[in-house]
Amino acid sequence: MAGLRVQTLIFVLIAAFATVDRTFVEANFDKNMIITWGKEHMNMTGDNLRLVLDKSAGSAIRSKLAHLFGSVQMLIKLVPGNSAGTVAAYYLSSTGSRHDEIDFEFLGNETGQPYTIHTNLFAQGEGNREQQFKPWFNPTTGFHNYTIHWNPSEIVWFVDGTPIRVFRNYEKEGIAFPNKQGMKVFSSLWNADDWATQGGRVKTNWTLAPFVAEGRRYLARACQWQGPVSIKQCADPTVRTNWWTSPSFSQLTPTQLTKMKKIQDGFMIYDYCKDTNRFNGVMPLECSKKQF
Repeated sequence: MAGLRVQTLIFVLIAAFATVDRTFVEANFDKNMIITWGKEHMNMTGDNLRLVLDKSAGSAIRSKLAHLFGSVQMLIKLVPGNSAGTVAAYYLSSTGSRHDEIDFEFLGNETGQPYTIHTNLFAQGEGNREQQFKPWFNPTTGFHNYTIHWNPSEIVWFVDGTPIRVFRNYEKEGIAFPNKQGMKVFSSLWNADDWATQGGRVKTNWTLAPFVAEGRRYLARACQWQGPVSIKQCADPTVRTNWWTSPSFSQLTPTQLTKMKKIQDGFMIYDYCKDTNRFNGVMPLECSKKQF
């Protein structure tokens, strides 16, 4: 009897994982992405992406599908050498004046100076929630995993599996949270030398163009947005494929919290919640809340 119960459990688990697999978007750029600008400055082949920037144009793509909750990830190798003035972006966004957005942006720098990993969040059109980090690795010599995990409880930004930031859902306390709009995935390489590097003091050196950033293995394991009906469906914890609603994903583990604290203590260079001058001492409500 015990053996039968074990076999039954194994069968159930296999069936469950097979169902969950249907939430995956195949890691294939040319099948799952479309070019939004810079067609002559990029290449998508299978699970490989090459974004190019020169003085005439940059390049950008977006996903064909929009999602509400789940996890999206991509392996990215940033522009090497003197990348001052350039920005490589990887983010989720909806559309409209009250759009939602979850950002990774990588701000280039002069040779020998570190990139800035810039994170931000917009909820119902309101942003100004930046946190920035120095990388604790060289993001230009190899590919690194950047993951955005988003569920009804919180948003977590991961780098190589380590959480670097959390934004929890405190909507019931009057803090906007992105949970009612499907978002597509975007990636781009563009010139932003009016602000990107040292506040715009260092400009893009076009004699070094073209600048190239690369991506691999884009993977969306997320709920497909099918209009307003998805607001309830994608957040329903009784739907077996909604793995992101599991209590185990509602907050970080003690080990993850320890790792995040180490990164924030050692590598965070800007936190909007500590910028009292910017907000004239009236800090955003979420700055007084625990982010775990």
